[in-house]
Amino acid sequence: MPCRVPVRPAGPTRFGLLLLGLLLVCMCVCARAESRDYYELLGVNREATSREIRRAFKKLALTMHPDKNPGDPSAHDRFLQVSRAYEVLKDEDLRKKYDKYGEKGLDEQQGGRYESWSYYRYDFGIYDDDLEVITLDRGDFEAAVNSGEIWFINFYFPRCSHCHQLAPTWREVAKEMEGVIRIGAVNCGDNNRLCRSKGITSYPSLYIYRTGQVSKYHGERSKENLVQFSMQFITTTVTELWQGKPEGLVKVGWMDCTTQEQLCESFQVSVLSFAGRAEHSLGHVRSIDQESIRYLNTRILKLARHRWLVSFSFGDRGLASNEYKKLQALLRNDHIQVGRVDCLSDAELCRSLYIHKSCLAVFKGLGIHDFEIHHGKDVLYNIVGFAKESVNAHVTTLRPDNFPSDRKEPWLVDFFAPWCPPCQALLPELRKASIQLAGQMKFGTLDCTIHHDLCSMYNIQAYPTTVIFNRSSVHEYEGHHSADGILEFIQDLVSPSVVVLDPDSFRDKVKGRAEGQIWAVDFYAPWCGPCQALMPEWRRMARLISGQILVGSVDCQRFQPFCQSQGVRSYPEIRLYPHNTRQSYNGWHRDAQSLKLWVLSSLPRVSVDLTPESYRSLVLSGREHWVVDFYAPWCGPCQHFAPEFEVLARMVKGEVRAGKVDCQAHYQTCQSAGVTAYPTVRFYPYIGTTKSGEYVNSRDAHVIADVLRQRLEQLSKQSHSKLKVTTG
Repeated sequence: MPCRVPVRPAGPTRFGLLLLGLLLVCMCVCARAESRDYYELLGVNREATSREIRRAFKKLALTMHPDKNPGDPSAHDRFLQVSRAYEVLKDEDLRKKYDKYGEKGLDEQQGGRYESWSYYRYDFGIYDDDLEVITLDRGDFEAAVNSGEIWFINFYFPRCSHCHQLAPTWREVAKEMEGVIRIGAVNCGDNNRLCRSKGITSYPSLYIYRTGQVSKYHGERSKENLVQFSMQFITTTVTELWQGKPEGLVKVGWMDCTTQEQLCESFQVSVLSFAGRAEHSLGHVRSIDQESIRYLNTRILKLARHRWLVSFSFGDRGLASNEYKKLQALLRNDHIQVGRVDCLSDAELCRSLYIHKSCLAVFKGLGIHDFEIHHGKDVLYNIVGFAKESVNAHVTTLRPDNFPSDRKEPWLVDFFAPWCPPCQALLPELRKASIQLAGQMKFGTLDCTIHHDLCSMYNIQAYPTTVIFNRSSVHEYEGHHSADGILEFIQDLVSPSVVVLDPDSFRDKVKGRAEGQIWAVDFYAPWCGPCQALMPEWRRMARLISGQILVGSVDCQRFQPFCQSQGVRSYPEIRLYPHNTRQSYNGWHRDAQSLKLWVLSSLPRVSVDLTPESYRSLVLSGREHWVVDFYAPWCGPCQHFAPEFEVLARMVKGEVRAGKVDCQAHYQTCQSAGVTAYPTVRFYPYIGTTKSGEYVNSRDAHVIADVLRQRLEQLSKQSHSKLKVTTG
């Protein structure tokens, strides 16, 4: 036997300890360099706006870019860090994940490239530094175009040469139309989702937005033509007045601007000139005094059952700015009154509402406690848009005395900070969702910069954090910051489409599944950025395949040993359990449609392949109803539609038979059927004679099934009526 000699490690020498210490220091410094804070990298604070982040990055790009530092071997890695920081912080969803989880909450694949120096110098945001052209993004676009003002908006792409050629002209148009309409620009490179939602397919695309009306400009892009096009949307009504008694037509007032200087200034009156003496007509006029400005007090607000837009000020001018003067006229048709409260004079009211600085708030006609504070841009179009949205929505500004911690009815609470751009983008989406869920759920917002204790109580670590309180249950929303995403999340809470699995239920339901059952399971970790992005898509996919395949999820942070026992090594791990096998998803795309196609492809086929002979004998001459998919193997849309057609085949099984014809292999058959595009769906109902196909204009299984059943019902009624005529 070999002799085993125990080896005793030598004691550490002074040199060894010193070396080890230096190594640890080096590792700490390297780790610190690699994980340097993104805000610190860009030189901005955590409250920075999107525009401040863009400007900071552009400034760094022009000096740190490797093209400007050819002799620096570390320039590439340093600029890559800065570029990654910008890519994360400019995106509201990624920024929230970074604020909450740090780098571990982000996809490691993000931020691996950057553009040339000339791109950042010449193409990086054409109108970023313009004063005349207002740059809009996803957070304030809707408020702008729904404000009641007319907007002429240029949707552009930074690399588009035509966009650069238009830029000088667009600036001239902005100067020409200043004070008449708003001239805006949207960078579709940074706001791709917004541009896609508006149907923008080419650049530059120029649109006029007027409340309830959108018009695209198709003409020559010259200053004269652009101005002429925009002017046609401006309507002015002029009433001719004449000397005489105008009672019943207009109200006439007078003021003495020598004694009412502030009031005259608020009405934009610099000089008043009267031809005769004012006292000669005092019997027919009404004196205008300071009450016309509508200063409000606690008593008025408590008793008011009207809708108000109120400016809270602390001795400053508040509503006397040029932008605010137009508010009353713009909000008149919405029956919103405009007023102000001086918090120095009515300190008790402002303290009770937790108003500590100048702001605007909408009171919705339900008393002093139902109001919402404006947190958007302090400009006219944003304020008007907010007021119109807020009076119709059901979002309340929360305080400790009305926080719904123990309410019986369900509440959605948005914990936010006013300086946070993603928070500002979410607020209008909350208003939309509150309208659609009126009577089912209440909505509130809590400002964590004021109510620190409440936010700490609920462990709020990033903004915005959206939580649903449903009696004793608390659910945090992790999806996209949109009304649709919120509605889907709430719908899923009411009627869950994804089964939450633990080790025991996984063994019972997935491992012990019944014959014919198929499960799709998402193994995830809550802190994982890609997992968070997958969650709403996974729920959406589950709803799309409801009744076909069972869908579940396992929290691997909570059940880490179990996930390790299942061989899960990274997150998210998406698996399919059909029959007695297991498949993992290796696709690049993790959207609901891509996942749906992958999952449905595992289902056994119900449809049959048709040859020219079987098509003639079974479909055209047979005594059964048929629905046929004419396709080509190379056709991408056909491949996407194939699983959907199988769903259809299952839905109508027993009523209509389903078949498929390969038009590449059987071109003559498809040509004789009149098929000119792929995929084409035709319905062949049996009505006692030779059948001819009826085109079905849909690729959705549920829609097609409804069309087929409606058609079968019509044929059944026709058959009964013919039978009555024959027997009669």
